[in-house]
Amino acid sequence: MINLEEANKKSKEVVDLAVKNYAEVTKGFQSIAAEATEYSKKSVQELTSYVEQLTAARSIEAVIEIQTKYAKNSYESFVAEATKIGEMYADLAKIAYKSYEAPVAKATKVASASAA
Repeated sequence: MINLEEANKKSKEVVDLAVKNYAEVTKGFQSIAAEATEYSKKSVQELTSYVEQLTAARSIEAVIEIQTKYAKNSYESFVAEATKIGEMYADLAKIAYKSYEAPVAKATKVASASAA
């Protein structure tokens, strides 16, 4: 027979777990959005500086040097930021899965025991 009190308790645990997980995942997405916003601001500032330097250049050699420096810095900055955001997404996936890890392991153990 189904124990309603036990079912109610389990239901409350599941809801509490889902709410806690939702809050952690939301916080992770907010961190990623904040990081992307900061990178965008930094990129615009660097582009503005680059354009100012180009307009002030007085020779082809200076233009090539400015352009080369900007391209190198932009590439390195992008790779670093992409790596950082990728790590943030990986951490977010771990956080999202962490709360389900124990129930899934328990269910797998029960299913394996039933099959044997």
